[in-house]
Amino acid sequence: MHEPFAAVDVIRAKRDGGALTPEQIDWVVDAYTRGVVSEEQMAALAMAVFLRGMDTAETARWTGAMIDSGERLALHVSRPTVDKHSTGGVGDKITLPLAPLVATCGAAVPQLSGRGLGHTGGTLDKLESIPGWRAQLSAHAIGRQLEEIGAVVCAATDTLAPADRKLYALRDVTSTVESVPLIASSIMSKKIAEGAGGLVLDVKVGSGAFMGSLDEARVLAKTLVDIGTAHGLPTRALLTDMSTPLGAAVGNAVEVAEAVDVLRGGGPDDVVALTLALAREMLALAGHGDVDPGPVLASGEAYETWCRMISAQGGDPDAPLPKPEHVHVVEAPESGVLTTLDARAVGVAAWRLGAGRARKEDPVQAAAGVRCLAKPGERVEAGSPLLELHTDTPDAVPSALAALDGGIEVSDSAPERAPWPSTTVLDTVRS
Repeated sequence: MHEPFAAVDVIRAKRDGGALTPEQIDWVVDAYTRGVVSEEQMAALAMAVFLRGMDTAETARWTGAMIDSGERLALHVSRPTVDKHSTGGVGDKITLPLAPLVATCGAAVPQLSGRGLGHTGGTLDKLESIPGWRAQLSAHAIGRQLEEIGAVVCAATDTLAPADRKLYALRDVTSTVESVPLIASSIMSKKIAEGAGGLVLDVKVGSGAFMGSLDEARVLAKTLVDIGTAHGLPTRALLTDMSTPLGAAVGNAVEVAEAVDVLRGGGPDDVVALTLALAREMLALAGHGDVDPGPVLASGEAYETWCRMISAQGGDPDAPLPKPEHVHVVEAPESGVLTTLDARAVGVAAWRLGAGRARKEDPVQAAAGVRCLAKPGERVEAGSPLLELHTDTPDAVPSALAALDGGIEVSDSAPERAPWPSTTVLDTVRS
């Protein structure tokens, strides 16, 4: 087959700061997927994009080329469909209560989720701590569950955006992950191929997030929303705080337990507040903006939808969740007000305890994680428990404690206040 371009010319164009043409973009993504463009050449192009960037039109076209590398999921559902995506955080179990809540309020939620990598948790890892639950579903099973129950959380099928899967792995080993056009096109190619009618993005900001500053997060959020708009997908983005862990639970089974508490009408204030904020945006996009999800969540009605959703994927919602073989308690170093509980430090600690993985193929421990027994703003006494470290491998505790070094601060002069934030929404970006 005669190739219309040479990879070296495309690389040179971007290296020298030029904008790639739509034809160059379509070809290079397709040729890379076919193996015509080598890993070395795509690594060079990814670095050129990292250093030179891409404009709005290039990013939208790059996203479209990745979508076209595979199939689009055809969702034939009688309800309006709407999805949510988080850029990743610590204790971010929001998908678990959110999907059944929005389904209970009348929309259908096709949540194709991923696994954790590094200090950020993965929704599928959390759900797999439920005995019997399975992540892999066929396209037919996804459609049937959406129609019957209104919510499905599962792994993406192999046919969705295969170019992204290949490029994502390459970016991870070539130090080109932190490129806004590549991050945004990676997220949006999968979400647009998924076929939902609307998308709400939860862009995390802070030490435990990919974007450390609000300005950086706004750029990413606007890029994501612009891509959605360019592809005809109504998209909104909330910028939310990730300087301290969400809720009290960080890990796998412990986060499922906390999500169930929320679905039964309880749970931590910050998890409830963010769940409701995202639910309102999703319902507005789905044409159900007149439905208030607050009373629905408080009533426990969404818990029934959760049980049906888990059962449909082979899980037993009533089965006891795994318990850790070892629990280590971290005590307050002094009396005063807890001023800092750093999200990244807690996330890395949970990862080292076995809740996360360094490589995609690594196993995770269902029972591993961290329980936060105090949040910033609360008064603590010297020697009182601050954190519980859960693990099946006690040898991991010293490295988890090392990760927490510097991530916990107690001040004897700070004023006591209600744990902050009661809501974690910092800003909103709409098309």
